[in-house]
Amino acid sequence: MAGRIIEWNMVEPPRKRTKTPRAAIGLAALATAGALVQVGLLPAMLGLAWLVASAVAYLMYWADKAAAGRGARRIPENTLHLAGLLGGWPGALLAQQQFRHKTIKQPFQVVFWLTVVANLGLFAWLAHSGMAAALTG
Repeated sequence: MAGRIIEWNMVEPPRKRTKTPRAAIGLAALATAGALVQVGLLPAMLGLAWLVASAVAYLMYWADKAAAGRGARRIPENTLHLAGLLGGWPGALLAQQQFRHKTIKQPFQVVFWLTVVANLGLFAWLAHSGMAAALTG
């Protein structure tokens, strides 16, 4: 074996596929909100607000991933979490899967899923208590 050259493969190993179908969960959440609006269980303004928040969160993740690739200034993680907490988590899930962004970092994911639970709790309370109807007129 003396004199044999060993070649090192510098290619990054393939990432494991996530067990969570992020895009499917995000799309199902938005579809459920749309269905609730259609049957009158959710005010249209609240459904629209959730959709807009999701679009904003999606764009924020896209911009953060692009900035990471360029080595430019990033969007703070707390800002991404706030977007999710305010209803943008379905769009964030879509972006996480599409851009493969923020899916491996476990501390981020723990806080992210806590914001999802908190948003769903608030969403359910607003819808169930009648506050959503009062807020939207």
